[in-house]
Amino acid sequence: MHRTVQFFKWLTGLAVLLALLTWGTLQLPTFGGTFEGARLQRMQQSPQFQHGRFENTPPYVSHMSLARELHDYLGEQVREPTFEVPVVKMRAEQLDAPAAPGLRSWWLGHASVLVELDGVRILTDPVLSLRASPFQWIGPKRLHPAPLPLEQWKNIDAVVISHDHFDHLDRDTIRHLAQGGTHIYAGLGIGAHLARWGVPAAQIHEMDWWEQASIKDVTIHCTPARHYSGRTSMDNSTLWASWMVKGPAHSMYYSGDTGYAGHFKAIRDKLGAPQLALVKVGAYGDTWMDIHMAPESAVQAARDLGATTLLPVHWATFNLAYHDWAEPAVRTLAAAQTAGVQTVLPRVGEPVVFGQPFINQPWYRP
Repeated sequence: MHRTVQFFKWLTGLAVLLALLTWGTLQLPTFGGTFEGARLQRMQQSPQFQHGRFENTPPYVSHMSLARELHDYLGEQVREPTFEVPVVKMRAEQLDAPAAPGLRSWWLGHASVLVELDGVRILTDPVLSLRASPFQWIGPKRLHPAPLPLEQWKNIDAVVISHDHFDHLDRDTIRHLAQGGTHIYAGLGIGAHLARWGVPAAQIHEMDWWEQASIKDVTIHCTPARHYSGRTSMDNSTLWASWMVKGPAHSMYYSGDTGYAGHFKAIRDKLGAPQLALVKVGAYGDTWMDIHMAPESAVQAARDLGATTLLPVHWATFNLAYHDWAEPAVRTLAAAQTAGVQTVLPRVGEPVVFGQPFINQPWYRP
């Protein structure tokens, strides 16, 4: 009896210790800030904020199951490239001069894209660290290098953040860019993370859906998406978003993570059709479709938007889903050809100039 009591005391002590360690870990700066004061009041006033959290309309209902996830995880898909991914190296000198007129893009891998639009230099969800993780010693590791190392990035006017998951919001990248004066546009609540990381308040722009802000001669519109959020859990504590960027002569849309829904048509009805659409095509699964659309839905989203050109993003860089590594590219190109949607599939770091011919190469094949 005495040994049994001692064992349960030891087990209880271990559980308490693990709970304290977990709690302490979640207090580290990489997990972000807390919501209070005027920031919390503004969050609570959002039409998307319901019952203490942000919600989709209609609310997202998870269809995930442990058995199904384990079955998919143990599948035989080739989830990482079997060859060295070709990367077009960028030069830091190309960032010395201000962004030129026109519309150009460089896909940096996953959902990170450098866009120059009518003289403004913008990054979407820049993750330039080695891992998409709260720690750089564990977690999903890049499957190819960034075309330009993080420490060489400079003269970025703006960053748009779709949500606060680690493969979209990277603390080290944000801190580096903010030190150079970059303005950061994000959904409600995400400013708490940025403030804790030392981003000056004047460079933080928290926005609700359908709000807009201006930088130079370009207008940045915060637009709807269908996803979820949370830096430490799936608690929907911050607002996810997509983004429409419109200049005097050119326009660009970035979907962020999203399921397919009616918001694409609503965005076109309200803001017009973008010339370039950066749309998520990877990291999907049968039980995720409400919040992570498949390639065919991404092509339909580009049609709903009326986009001139589709540039597929959110694939190739991190092993985050249970499908073959190259499958998003193959399925997107096939669906785009059937639907008549002009699609560019550049190598990582390869420039795409809107209005100039671009020939897709099968670089994603061994």
